Amino acid sequence: MTWTRPADLRGQVQKLWDRGALLASCVTGEPLFPKRLALKCPTSAEMADRFEEVRTWISELRVMSHCRVEMRELKHRVFGANSVPCEVWVDSVEDALALIEKHREFTRFTALIDVTRKRQPKLLSWLAKRPMCALELSNEWGLLLEIVGWLQAHPRPGVYLRQVDIPGMHSKFIEAHRGVLVELLDIVLPVTEIDPTASGTNQFAKRYGLCDKPARIRFRILDPEHVLLPGVLPQDITLDAENFARIDPKVSRVFITENEINFLAFPQVKDSLVIFGAGYGFEMLSKAAWLSRCRVYYWGDIDTHGFAILDQLRSQFGHVDSFLMDRNTLLAFETLWGEEEKQTLRDLPRLNPEERALYDDLRDNRIRKNLRLEQERIGFGWVESALSALI
Repeated sequence: MTWTRPADLRGQVQKLWDRGALLASCVTGEPLFPKRLALKCPTSAEMADRFEEVRTWISELRVMSHCRVEMRELKHRVFGANSVPCEVWVDSVEDALALIEKHREFTRFTALIDVTRKRQPKLLSWLAKRPMCALELSNEWGLLLEIVGWLQAHPRPGVYLRQVDIPGMHSKFIEAHRGVLVELLDIVLPVTEIDPTASGTNQFAKRYGLCDKPARIRFRILDPEHVLLPGVLPQDITLDAENFARIDPKVSRVFITENEINFLAFPQVKDSLVIFGAGYGFEMLSKAAWLSRCRVYYWGDIDTHGFAILDQLRSQFGHVDSFLMDRNTLLAFETLWGEEEKQTLRDLPRLNPEERALYDDLRDNRIRKNLRLEQERIGFGWVESALSALI
């Protein structure tokens, strides 16, 4: 049976709620009601064949509360004249709320509108655009407005989140709500107080002129003649990006590896140091001008993500060479192949022809589906031989 039933009518109003249209109309003033609901009625043949079911259907609709059911007289050759529903209307927002039992939520949202209109009227547009998100945040909305107001009063303050002093608020609250705060602050703050180069929740502090934890770079000097601190190797050192840029280790080769054990076990190499990589984040190395005079080698997994990281590193340092990311190394350790969970499929313009050929074979699954050789599975003797060939 495909006739529209009371549950179907409620479902149509529920969709208005779920899409946020019902709440958004309270902000924009755009009227939604009276609203005609879609109604599928029995055909003339169905009325003849299933008359008792049709009578029940008519009774169900006519007794529905909070809906206006309009009837029309239908004359049938067997059953005579009968009043049959032809249209169903919801006349007001109050009827709609009662029909889907959302009065309490609606009251909470109208309270959000009132407080926003008084304290941050520019954010009414956000309430209209993201009403369901606002409703979920109703308990936190007051504090979110406090944070917005604080940054209005203290543009680009140059302090850590821990130093933002708002009663009842702690820095973890801001960290947990950075996504929505970006949306709110971008509406309220002047463009001169927003750093457009910083995007995403991880760059929230930079975007609005707050202090952020300094990026840290971990490295090991691989040549005893170039130690930075008195003593002997190994020297496992971590510096913030600013101080890393200021040192001058006077090495000619720099290796970057993504695996911590490989970083720790990396053998001594003349005039060299090794950096513990940071996946897809190499901006922190960009300030170290001395890297431009070094031969830089990147050692990552032989999989599509490994080559994607290599490609990104070359966007910062175009002279980077890959290390142990070649076809011979891949084939030499076939028994240790693994599987990459989710491949990168985009083109990588900074790969050289040999790297691109291997990358294409990997992403197109020409060797084996989702093939991956993790760097830590490569035999250490193979690593030492490759290093000897470089020196």
